[in-house]
Amino acid sequence: MGAPVVILVRPQLGKNIGAAARAMLNCGLDELRLVAPRQKKLSSSAYAMSAGADRVLDKARVFPSVAAAIADLHRVYATTARPRELLKPVATPRHAAEMMRADMAAGQGVGILFGPERTGLDNDDTVLAQTIISAPLNPDFSSLNLAQAVLLVAWEWRAATVDAPPLAFDTRSTDVADWGELVGLFEHIEAELAAAGYFGNLEHKRPKIVRNIRNSLQRGPLLQQDVRTLRGVVKALSHGRPTAKRRPRGWKPPPSEVD
Repeated sequence: MGAPVVILVRPQLGKNIGAAARAMLNCGLDELRLVAPRQKKLSSSAYAMSAGADRVLDKARVFPSVAAAIADLHRVYATTARPRELLKPVATPRHAAEMMRADMAAGQGVGILFGPERTGLDNDDTVLAQTIISAPLNPDFSSLNLAQAVLLVAWEWRAATVDAPPLAFDTRSTDVADWGELVGLFEHIEAELAAAGYFGNLEHKRPKIVRNIRNSLQRGPLLQQDVRTLRGVVKALSHGRPTAKRRPRGWKPPPSEVD
């Protein structure tokens, strides 16, 4: 089945890369990717700290950005202990390991992002992942060094069972869009698609297409801000399009949804 890829984002010290490589190989992981490391070439201290995990370091690949490092992957997990305003599924290392096993059993490439030693992942990094991994450590002292974080997640991967529990979303935000707001978004998108002639010769498939669109937008909770943003995008794309006469009967222009 293979194993997930470990991606160290902007690592600062060679010895930390080496210690992470040691932790990886302890648990059977051997594909390491480095995003914009401070040192362009692995130092002797990296190999010394790897304690013999040379094969991990020898084939480690360097990328200029997170986007480049994950371009060939299907599922990406981001490790962070701090709350983010991004609404994403949050899993413990154990549950994440079970999910990763299911992903890989389905033939998907999986990567795990670990942030810089000093700051951890920032929002621009985290937004590229589908799931956040957060360990339920002591809230008064939850910091881990880079190698510890790698070992924690890698060990859970090693010990994971195949029965993954249901995925829970982080619902700390109180402004999740209600059904009425979602319906408004659906109808707005569908009306603009009709006005643009999207359905055209596919009119007989329109119910199925509409169901697919609605279903794809409900795979995770949308915030009210998400709905406003999407409606603003739809409105901007349709602005100035000379197709008003083709709008469906009863269609009304939506209110301004761009903050």
